Amino acid sequence: MQWLAQHTFCLPTSHSDAARLPERPPYTSRSHLLIHIMTRTHLTTALGLALATAAFSAESTDWAKFRGPAGNGAVPALAGAKWSLKEVWKSPTNLGFSSFAVAGGRAYTIVTGETDGNTGEMIACYNAASGKEVWSKPLSVIPKYDGGGDAGTGDNKGGDGSRSTPVIDGDKVYVIDSLLHVFAFDAATGKAVWDHDVMKENKGEMIKWQNAASPLIDGDILMLAGGGKGQALIGLNKNTGKVVWKGEDDKMTHATPIIADILGVHQAIFFTQTGLVGVEPKKGEVLWRAEFPYKVSTAASPVVFEDIVYCSAGYGVGAGAFKLSKKGSKLSAEQIWRRENECFNHWSTPVVKDGYLYGMFSFKEYGSGPLACVDIRTGKDMWKEGGFGPGQVILVGDQVVATSDKGEVVVAAANPEKYSEVARKDVLEGKVWSYPVLAGGKIYARSTKEGVCLDVN
Repeated sequence: MQWLAQHTFCLPTSHSDAARLPERPPYTSRSHLLIHIMTRTHLTTALGLALATAAFSAESTDWAKFRGPAGNGAVPALAGAKWSLKEVWKSPTNLGFSSFAVAGGRAYTIVTGETDGNTGEMIACYNAASGKEVWSKPLSVIPKYDGGGDAGTGDNKGGDGSRSTPVIDGDKVYVIDSLLHVFAFDAATGKAVWDHDVMKENKGEMIKWQNAASPLIDGDILMLAGGGKGQALIGLNKNTGKVVWKGEDDKMTHATPIIADILGVHQAIFFTQTGLVGVEPKKGEVLWRAEFPYKVSTAASPVVFEDIVYCSAGYGVGAGAFKLSKKGSKLSAEQIWRRENECFNHWSTPVVKDGYLYGMFSFKEYGSGPLACVDIRTGKDMWKEGGFGPGQVILVGDQVVATSDKGEVVVAAANPEKYSEVARKDVLEGKVWSYPVLAGGKIYARSTKEGVCLDVN
C-alpha cells in the first residue's frame, strides 16, 4: 500500500470505462485478438484489486472500536515500520482507564472532570494530529468510585476513574459510563443525540467497581449487559436508543462482549457471571452457553480462534477453552482444557495469532507480571517475560505492541518459540491500565495522567 500511496496514476471510474481502453492496433489474427481480450481482462481485474486494497487500507487506518476494527485487538502489519516510538504529542487525560478510540482525525476517551461544581466522567474529543482538545461533554456525576483505584506498585498508585472506552460508528460516538448510562453524541460536535439509563429503564443491577464494559455495535444494534431479571442482556437501536430486544437473567461482569463468526454463525459472545453466552445480535436469541466460574470480578473479554473460545478471570478462577460444534442449526460448547487458579487474565484481554495467545497473564503482580505466550488449543505455557504488570496488548501483523503498567510501550515478535523484543520506550507518567491503539500509522496510548501519540517510523 505504500507503493500505491507513492504513485499517481489514472484509474477507470467504472467497469464500462475500463472496457473503453485506448485504441488497439489492427488485429492480425484470432490469437492476437484473444491476447488483447485477456490482457484487458487481467488489467481490469488488477485495477479492481487495487481499488479494493486501497479501500481496505483507508478503513484500516481507524481504530474506532474497543480493541480495534474487528474487536480482537489485531490489525494488519505496517510495511516498513521502524518502531521509533517518537513522541508526536502529549495531552492531559485526567484519571481513569478508558482507552482511545480514533477515527476521522479525532481521538476520543473518557476522563474525569468538573461540570457546574460536580465531579464526574466526561467524554473528551482530541485532534488526533495535535492532541488539542476539540470538545468534551459530561456523563454521570460520580463523586466517589467503588474502590480499586489505589492498586499498583508502591510508586505508581492512585487514579481511579472510568474503565469503559468510547466507540465511533458512522457520525456518532457512543459511551457507556460507570453507572450504566448509555450516551450517543455527534462525533464532530459533541451534541447529544440520545441517552438510555439501564439502571432506571431496565432495572439494572450494578456490580462492585461499577461498569467497565464498552459498547458493542453490530449493524444497527448496540449491545450491553447489566439489566435486571428477564432483561439482563440488552440490544438498543444505535440510531434512537430504543430497546430492540432484551432477555435472560445473567448478572453482568466487567468484560466487554465480542462479535465472532464461528462455524458459519454470526454471533455476539457475552462473558457473564454464569459463563459464556452466544447470542444472535439482531434478535437476542441465545445460541449456546458454556458454564464458567465467577468470583469477585471477570474483566477480560473472550478470545476466539477458529472454533475455540478462550476465557480467563482472576480471583482464583483461572482460564479455560471451549470447542464449539454444530449439529443442524444447533450450536454447543465442550470444554477442552481448564487451568484452575492459574493462567490469569485479570482484566487484560490477550490477542491470538496462529493458535497462540499473547498477553498479560498475572493477578495483582503490579509492575512485575509477565507478558506471556500460551497455546490456545492446550493451555500450555510457551514463554513468559516479566516486568509488565497488568498492562495491555494489541497485535500488528506479526508484532505484539504492549504497554506496561508503569508507562512503557514495548514491541515484541509474536513468536511462540521465544520472547524477542523489537523496541521499548518509557513514554507515559501515571498508571497505565488502558490499551494502546494503532491508527493512521500512529500509536495512541494513555495513563491516569496523560495521553500520548507516537510515530512508528
